[in-house]
Formats: sequence, C-alpha cells, structure tokens
Amino acid sequence: MSATVIDGKAFAAKVRAQVGEHVARLKSEHDLTPGLAVVLVGEDPASQVYVRSKGKMTVEVGMKSVEHKLEADTSERDLLAVIDKLNNDPSIHGILVQLPLPKHLNEDLVINSIDPAKDVDGFHISNVGLLGTGQKSMVPCTPLGCLMMLRDHHGSLSGMDAVVIGRSNIVGKPMAQLLLGDSCTVTIAHSRTKDLPDVVRRADIVVAAVGRPEMVPGDWIKPGATVIDVGINRLDAPEKGEGKTRLVGDVDYESCAAVAGAITPVPGGVGPMTIACLLANTLTACCRANGLAEPEGLTA
Repeated sequence: MSATVIDGKAFAAKVRAQVGEHVARLKSEHDLTPGLAVVLVGEDPASQVYVRSKGKMTVEVGMKSVEHKLEADTSERDLLAVIDKLNNDPSIHGILVQLPLPKHLNEDLVINSIDPAKDVDGFHISNVGLLGTGQKSMVPCTPLGCLMMLRDHHGSLSGMDAVVIGRSNIVGKPMAQLLLGDSCTVTIAHSRTKDLPDVVRRADIVVAAVGRPEMVPGDWIKPGATVIDVGINRLDAPEKGEGKTRLVGDVDYESCAAVAGAITPVPGGVGPMTIACLLANTLTACCRANGLAEPEGLTA
C-alpha cells in the first residue's frame, strides 16, 4: 500500500482563497475589513520570520494587518497596556501574541489578558473551557487545520477511532476535543502510555503531536489509517553539507506511508494550515463581533 499524500500546502492555499472571497464580500456588502494585530516581543529569529509571513498573508487576503514589535526587555505592564489598547480597538478583530515570550514575562497572564472574542490563537482559558464543553469558541489554529484536512479527506469522521499522541495545551488536548466533537472515539496517548504501539495500532486516525523526531514507525500504524503529522523537528543532515539540517515530523514518513491510507508530509502538511486557520479565525471573529453569519467550512 502506498498512502495518499494530503497536501497541506495546496489545501492551505484553498482556505486562504476562501477567506479572501469572504473578506471581499464583507467589504462590499458591510464596509467591514477584518483586522489582525500581531505582537512580537524580542528578536527571536524564528518568530520574526513567522510574523513576517503572517503579515504578508494577512494583506494578501485583503485584511488589515497591524504589527507591534516590542523590545526584549519590555515590561509586563507595558505589554499588557498594548494588549488593552488592541482589545478596545474596534478595527482589530484578532490579536495574537507571538510565543515564546522572554522569560521575565508570564505567558499565561499575557494570553488571558486578550479579549477572548479576539483570541484567534484559541489559547485563552475561556476559549479552552468553551471548546472543552462543546460550546462556540475560538479554536487553536493547528488542531483546526488538522480537523479541516481530515474532514476534507474522509467526509464524516463519525464513529472513527482516533489516537492523539501528545497532550499539550496547544495541540494535543484541543485536537482531542475537536475529534470528540465530530463523534470520533478518542484516546490521548503520550510518552507514559503503556503499550503505546498497540494503542496506536487500533486507530483509524493517528495525530502525532509529541515533539519527538520520527518517533512513530510504520509498524505502529493500522493498514489504511490516516496519519496527521504535526511534528516539525530539525535533524542534522551532513549529506547536505556541513551544518545543514533537514525537517522531519514525529512519524517515520517512509515506513508509515507504506502502511497508511493517507498521510501528511513534513514539510508541506500541517504547517501551512496553521497560518491559513489564523486568517480563518480572524474572519470568524469579525463576523461574530458584527452579528453576521460565520463563514461555512472555516471553523469547527
């Protein structure tokens, strides 16, 4: 068996195009432009690249893009003041504080200072609680992207057996809640799960979000299962030259692709969906703030 490759890059482009169409309609019919504000504290190189990419794609779909770049030694008080100003700005519908923050800042305090209705990362404790109880919430972008790809590939997920490997607040736990919401039978597995290979082997859907490079081999995968690889890990690649690296996921791609029915690659799988879903969440937040119907297919 050779797995169908779920092309996240192509699917993300499709999602961004849908968002762009909705944004154009909001402008023409309601004189509304969704606004996304990104706050970056410090000069982490990876964060800077990510923020630039977000800003570029925000503008491409016709949204308002605002960036606040603060010094690494910015005080908690000053950062909270920026967030408070954005909370009270009616032209801003989505607020994202780029993580990680410098060590002197309390991430939980900062995240929970964002207006939950503008929390397009879906990390605010109110959104976590709403998602966990099956109520309308802002949904974390990476799990939302995984859900969209699974729905697109399978149609209905009802009754399917899903195993999520990883219990993080950012991916593992919300992913499990979303799969439950689509009537899957869900197991959250992790590094201390007994007989982990056997637990994974029973799954129709495997979502690997454990942060360990190539941890899941092909002989853990049930023949025909769908494998969603959330991991992004860098390994040394001396064959490419001195100091070179290669990106791998949390599953061993070659051996898993030989058994699975469908699989996401790394790179080009889940990664591109994260920013696409950030844009979708900003659109959803704008619609909710103005009492308008939410765009179909772009939220949970």
